[in-house]
Amino acid sequence: METLELSFNPVLLLVAIVLTLMASYTALDLFFLVKTSLKNKRFLFVGASFSLGMGIWILNFFGILSLNVHGDMTFQVPINILAILLGIIFSAMAFLAISAKELNLRQLFISSGFMTVAVIAVHIIGLFSMNVGFRYQPMILIVALVLVYSSFFFSFWILFYSKGFSQSSHVWLKPLTALVTTGAIVEGHLLLTRATTLYSLENEQVHRITIPESFIGYIILFVAVVILGGLITSSALMSKRLAVSDTNLKDITDALNVSSIVAITDPRGNITYVNDKFVEISKYTEEELLGQNHSILNSGYHSKEFFKQMWATIGSGKKWEGEIRNRAKDGSFYWVDTTIVPFLNRKGKPYQYVSIRSDITSRKSAEASLRESLKEIKDYKFAIDESAIVAFTDEKGIIKSVNDKFVEISKYSREELIGHDHRILNSGFHSKGFFKDLWRTIGNGEVWKGEIRNKAKDGSFYWVDTTIVPFLKDNGKPYQYLAIRSDITERKQSEELLHRQDKLAAVGQLAAGVAHEIRNPLTSMKGYAEFLQLDEEDPQRREFIDIILDEIDRVNNIVEEFMVLAKPKVVELEERNIIPILKNILSLLEFEARKRNVMLHLDADKDIVQIECDENRLKQVFLNFIKNGIEAMPSGGDLYVRAEVTDNNIEISIQDTGVGIPPETLKKIGEPFYTTKKNGNGLGLMVSFKIIESHNGKVYIESEQNVGTTFKILLPAKTA
Repeated sequence: METLELSFNPVLLLVAIVLTLMASYTALDLFFLVKTSLKNKRFLFVGASFSLGMGIWILNFFGILSLNVHGDMTFQVPINILAILLGIIFSAMAFLAISAKELNLRQLFISSGFMTVAVIAVHIIGLFSMNVGFRYQPMILIVALVLVYSSFFFSFWILFYSKGFSQSSHVWLKPLTALVTTGAIVEGHLLLTRATTLYSLENEQVHRITIPESFIGYIILFVAVVILGGLITSSALMSKRLAVSDTNLKDITDALNVSSIVAITDPRGNITYVNDKFVEISKYTEEELLGQNHSILNSGYHSKEFFKQMWATIGSGKKWEGEIRNRAKDGSFYWVDTTIVPFLNRKGKPYQYVSIRSDITSRKSAEASLRESLKEIKDYKFAIDESAIVAFTDEKGIIKSVNDKFVEISKYSREELIGHDHRILNSGFHSKGFFKDLWRTIGNGEVWKGEIRNKAKDGSFYWVDTTIVPFLKDNGKPYQYLAIRSDITERKQSEELLHRQDKLAAVGQLAAGVAHEIRNPLTSMKGYAEFLQLDEEDPQRREFIDIILDEIDRVNNIVEEFMVLAKPKVVELEERNIIPILKNILSLLEFEARKRNVMLHLDADKDIVQIECDENRLKQVFLNFIKNGIEAMPSGGDLYVRAEVTDNNIEISIQDTGVGIPPETLKKIGEPFYTTKKNGNGLGLMVSFKIIESHNGKVYIESEQNVGTTFKILLPAKTA
């Protein structure tokens, strides 16, 4: 076994280094495209792996060729092909380890390991292909592997992992890392060669190929052409990408200039770029804006805290969105919807800000107008809710919403009303034709106005002046109705009272005109009839005279009532407790009520209610009203007398459960000589109304057929 002496051919080694540098640059360029491209990733990955693997093999192959070994230089071609494949495979595994978008140090360690294995594997197999024996010096081998591993790690770290370099640094980073990678490969080859001792093998029968020196030049030329082709391909791909990027950037810039207000500032907020729309809306020139910060546009509308929070957000590298009111050069104000995007360096610190704005002045004006309109609507609604009874119904009349005054006057809860129609309030006062006309009007899209008597949940009646407004669809058909009502119960009661007073006044005038003329003949007629009765012996004739006297008394009573209406007696009012008076009247009528199967009930919220009154005349009124109630229940029933003090008045209601009074009849109650009784003269109620009026009181009548009638007497009460 003979040890071989080695020496280097510097020219051939220099050629190998240049070719390896070209291959390394091509590989890193293609792999960088793999990490940033969306298309042809597999093709680019294979190209990068092939270039780097070939670079490792080239240096090793030509480095071995550069050795001046004693004897003929021979190679085994299959083993060299295996070396190329291993170089490509281990390079691919190294690239695969760092192909993720987010890298960590562990991936860099693994990738550097694969590259170190690729260098030593190609070197060992290259030596095998020379058909010589070899052995490594351990210490030099370990130093070589550590240095090669560190070089590869440093190369990948500065290109793919370090945050100390910006994206723009890649222009010079790739040549630098290509030099470092080539240095690692050269360093590995030289150190491994230095650590290797070669010796010749005797009796070796392996088939060998001797490489002539002229063929080496052809190999160098071929490899150079392949590597140059890779460089040209990567440059063409990069140029194509840059062209596409430039086109896209130009299109995006044009679109932004047309649609948005764009500005770029440095980390301190000083403006470095503005587009045409920024100049247009701010009314400053580009020269006036560049170098300034955005305080030049401050309108004074936003607080210092607003901008402090904005700067805190973008200063931490986060996007900020919001609406800002700015002031143009001419003093006019405009609103912009703003997005500020910070661009960060590898240390995570902003190196510039891009703000993209859109003009929302018209929208903000519209919002302000809308707010004013909504405020007006809210004020109108509040005013209507405070003064009117409001309800919305659908096209079928089903109640959708009601306001508080509707709930208050109807005495139904909101839940009890919604989902029902207005028949829940029907008092039975109005005819079917009345409501048919109402629905015909609003169904044709016309506004209906009128007065309606409704019934509350507790059975009481109330009058509302009603306006119903239909809301129409495009086809002219109503889709909902708005009913606005006002409570006119007191007005209707006053009208009824006034109507009654007019009747009383008319009867009083009649009485004043004829009562005196009637009483004188009546006195004479009665005197002569009584005189004739004294001498009459015939029973039949005496009976006739008795009839004459009875009718004269009847006419005299009518004249007496006329005289009350014409010239009421002076009322002598004294303070009395009204409750015992009511109890006394009920006691007097209890026997008659039992005969008619009527139960009398008294309900008073207080035992003592003092009023100024003429007790006898009030008893006359109560007797009249209660007797009418008893007579209105021919089949028996219940009669309720209730006394309730409200607002310095006492309300006495006399409610029967009789047949009720038809609406047509109810309108005539109190008219002179109008009565529903066979033996009545129609003046009893008029006299009763006159007595209550003389006590500064009021009388109201509510009636519903087949339910009953209620007489309500309102008298002033003495306060404690």
